[in-house]
Amino acid sequence: MSNILWTSEAAAAATGGRITKDWQASSVSIDTRTLAPGALFVALKDVRDGHDFVAQALEKGAAAALVNRIPEGVAEDAPLLIVEDVLAGLEALGAAARARTRAKVIGVTGSVGKTSTKEMLRAILGGQGKVHAAEKSYNNHWGVPLTLARMPADADYAVIEIGMNHPGEIAPLARLADLDAALVTIVAPAHLEAFENIEGIAREKASILEGLRPGGPAVLNADVPTADILFQAARAHGASIIGFGETGAQARLIEVLLQEGMTIAKARMTGPDGKSHPVMFKLQSPGRHFAMNGLGALAAATAVGADLAIAAHDLALWKPYEGRGAREVISFDIVDETARFELIDDSYNANPASVGAALATLAASEPRGRRIAILGDMLELGPQEADLHAALADLPAMEAVDVVHCVGERMQALYESLPKAQQGLCCDTSAKMAERVRTVVAPGDIVLIKGSLGIRLARVVDAVRKLGQSVAE
Repeated sequence: MSNILWTSEAAAAATGGRITKDWQASSVSIDTRTLAPGALFVALKDVRDGHDFVAQALEKGAAAALVNRIPEGVAEDAPLLIVEDVLAGLEALGAAARARTRAKVIGVTGSVGKTSTKEMLRAILGGQGKVHAAEKSYNNHWGVPLTLARMPADADYAVIEIGMNHPGEIAPLARLADLDAALVTIVAPAHLEAFENIEGIAREKASILEGLRPGGPAVLNADVPTADILFQAARAHGASIIGFGETGAQARLIEVLLQEGMTIAKARMTGPDGKSHPVMFKLQSPGRHFAMNGLGALAAATAVGADLAIAAHDLALWKPYEGRGAREVISFDIVDETARFELIDDSYNANPASVGAALATLAASEPRGRRIAILGDMLELGPQEADLHAALADLPAMEAVDVVHCVGERMQALYESLPKAQQGLCCDTSAKMAERVRTVVAPGDIVLIKGSLGIRLARVVDAVRKLGQSVAE
């Protein structure tokens, strides 16, 4: 087997587990639906117990399974690594993978933009070495160790996304990742059900610095109202602070030009020589927030040794993907080029800051028809949720939106705060909106779909796509 990631001997040494027979694995998987032959299957317990799928995993060609017992229906001489606790075993694999690699590891957290920034860093660093990063938003208590356990020993760079829902989640994951650099994209109202205020969220985001190696670079958003909390934490940890933003930062955004399908940004960045250097970069998606994320990514990349000129050039390779601001043109009539509309799929997540950024992108677009927003509930906002939803009506970008369609009980507060001329449909479920989207889109329109994952706007996205045929630009 080529590209061996784990041998049974190395995995047993890392976890303290017992092997039933020798094996070699080329990857690590937690899902039999996507498992590739040669993978080590990790039998995690979540909604379902992974032990129930071990036999299936081995039948599909798994090299071995990480378990805490021999599952029913699995032979005693099957290739297994038996540990006391499967999640702890996965964490031990992640720690061992981190210890054996030469990679410069960058940790990314923030209320908004973690995944986009992670993918920007993948694009930036890909031209300067071998980069390892999760294909999805694997940023929680099992996602981070899984990402680390999958890291090849010969990686040059690794980008680890670290998220949270409750206090105390980020620090242990950051310590496990043993970071060479840490990046905080933004601090904004999100998960307020679990935090008393925005300051509490800032302190939790700042706890990523507990995993930063001594003297390592902390790349921090200098424009957020809670920047002082971030900077104080960085000083307390002895980090080398790199601020990025529009005012008084080492990485300073000077000008942002939004064009159809593109963002062009000018900035100045202080290099390793202590001098300020001009830099221009382009992104293949319009959005001022994307420019800010790109600036933070450039600062983090250069802080671990990447060449700024190459990094700025390669940032243009990044594109947002499905559910994260991906754009596509859909045609009602493939022959008639005027019978088209544009879809912005930002349906994966939402909080006030990210909705505001998405609306600003919509407002900057220049459709032949209307600017339409289909907005779903923002979840986990706590007692302030009604006010936070209603406040979206007062955003400057909202003035440029022609029609707003609302999905979910919480979005009723926004609907009632909008002028009558802007009020579109108001449905309590995404299923009901999906049934009615054919009545709300016309040729020339640009349609933004944005909401928290739990409101399931992906089904609305799917319904909109089915109105026509996607056109490759």
